[in-house]
Formats: sequence, structure tokens, C-alpha cells
Amino acid sequence: MKRAQAALEFLTTYGWAFLVILIMISALAYFGVLRPSRLLPDRCSFGAEFECRDFQISQIGDAVKVKLKNNVGEAITVNSMSVSTESAITLNCTGDPDFTGVWPLGGIRDFIFTECNTGEVGFVSGDKGKVSISLGYYSVRSGPEYSHIVSGTIFATVI
Repeated sequence: MKRAQAALEFLTTYGWAFLVILIMISALAYFGVLRPSRLLPDRCSFGAEFECRDFQISQIGDAVKVKLKNNVGEAITVNSMSVSTESAITLNCTGDPDFTGVWPLGGIRDFIFTECNTGEVGFVSGDKGKVSISLGYYSVRSGPEYSHIVSGTIFATVI
């Protein structure tokens, strides 16, 4: 009889300790301490064709900005560019970036998408946001019949 009581008290003590640990972890998760995306660094990747020099997602200015360097190997012309997110709401930017003209090899260009609905998509200042950018280009030598599309992503803290 005494052994059963000792076993029950032992299991009850561990049960209470387990319950306290669960409550502490839940509180930490609720207040955002255990949010792993805060620990990840900001990054921008476009593959070998374009080097990402700088980038920004702005909820206050409703803009997505990226500075790219042409590493294609020759002069190109950009003919299309679009942004999107993984959100259920589509990211719409009415101010398209200026990508007219020839982009020389090694040249650096700013592409700024303005008047975006960043608030509706769910971007919040201080949190991380992810934007996908699709860039269409063709070689000046070959012409628009030989168009290529490169996709890149920006994962950054929203300002």
C-alpha cells in the first residue's frame, strides 16, 4: 500500500512540474520570444546572373527596393519585372520601377516598386517579410526573341 502511494506522489509531482514547463513555454511563444524568424538574418538572392547589392521592404513607405548588379556577362535590356508574396492577398504595386534602357555589364541599378499594399498583405514594421521578384531580360546582341526570366527572393526586416 505504501509503495503505491509513493509512486502516485512521485508521478503527481512530475505532472505538476511538466504542467509548469508547458505554461512557461506557451507564455514565451505568445509574447514572441520563441519566434525563429527573428533569429534568421536578412538576405537577398538572385542567383549568379544578378548580384544583390542592397534591398529593403518598407511598410511605412509602401515600397519594395532592390539594388542589383548585372553579372550576366554582357549588356542586357530588362523587359519585365514583378513582385509577389506567399500571402493569400496579392501584393500590388502601382508604381513600377524604371527599367528602360541598356544595362551594361557590371552596371548597378535601383529597382523601386512604390505604392504597394504592404499593410494589406500583412507586413508589419519590425517583423520579417518575404518578397519574390521575377525579372525578365534579354541580351542586347540577341534581341527580345531570346528572353530569359530570373527569380529572386528578399527576406528582410520590414521597416
